[in-house]
Amino acid sequence: MQKINKNVVLALLSLTSLVFLLFQLYYYKFYLSQKNGAVFSKVRGSQSGQDSTRWHVVRKFLGLIASHNIPVYLIDPLILGLVDKDIEQIKSSPDGPSPECKYFCAPRDFTTFALLDKTWRHEMGLFRTAEKMGFQWLKIINKDPRLDGMNDLSGIEIPLHYIFKLASHAIHLVVFYERSGNYLWHGPLRLKQHMDRKFVPFRKLHFGRYPGAYEKFLECRYREARAFFQLYPDDASLDAVEFRKKAKSLLHLAALTLNNLGVKFWLSSGTCLGWYRQCNVIPHSKDVDLGVFIRDYKADIIPAFQKAGLPLKHKFGKV
Repeated sequence: MQKINKNVVLALLSLTSLVFLLFQLYYYKFYLSQKNGAVFSKVRGSQSGQDSTRWHVVRKFLGLIASHNIPVYLIDPLILGLVDKDIEQIKSSPDGPSPECKYFCAPRDFTTFALLDKTWRHEMGLFRTAEKMGFQWLKIINKDPRLDGMNDLSGIEIPLHYIFKLASHAIHLVVFYERSGNYLWHGPLRLKQHMDRKFVPFRKLHFGRYPGAYEKFLECRYREARAFFQLYPDDASLDAVEFRKKAKSLLHLAALTLNNLGVKFWLSSGTCLGWYRQCNVIPHSKDVDLGVFIRDYKADIIPAFQKAGLPLKHKFGKV
């Protein structure tokens, strides 16, 4: 039997593969693109079915929120990081921003949004609509950590997080609360014993697993303060009340003065200890303490304080 030339075999195989590839391209162009063209156009920039699923879930969630007139804010660290990398390109692009799916289709298990508590009354209508749209949802509540008094927490349970799941993707909605110090706070994501811990991969959350405060001030440790006062009762004497009142007024004035100068500062020494340990000013300290970095020091700090009614009493060391 005559031997077959290897080169001929390879040539035939290559030709067959090329014909099959051309057939696939023809089939896609003239059949699939006409049949599913509308679907593909809606997910521009997607590269796989999983990518389009993420974008589909996000769009559906935004439609749900919009139907109930609830403003939400994108706070997803991964997506915002991608946008930040392209921000200059986006600004200078004559064609406008890139397709949304370039960012929302990035591989991840969650997309995280924020909700201000005061903009929504937590109406059940949203959840009924979500269920009709195919979402499964989970509400995570916990006690408001703010002190109702020095002896106990308020005991009121407030919503902290919501999870909306559809297909293989989930929306994480973090509830932010405004606090009296003009800053925003959100609570930790802690599941109670009866909750389904396999509902979503909670350990993969990029944001909100721990409490946080933003803009102005850090939340003090209310639970630890309660425990401290149970061991060491608070000084409620007239002198203590009067000093705390004056100290807080002094801190407010000093903060206003430094902010006007653009100088960053922090609570220091005994004042910091009082806030950290007992959420208040230590009454027997008799002063308040602030600190600034040497690189932020300005020569006009002292004149500004004097103008605000805080004259220089002592000066230690050299600047």
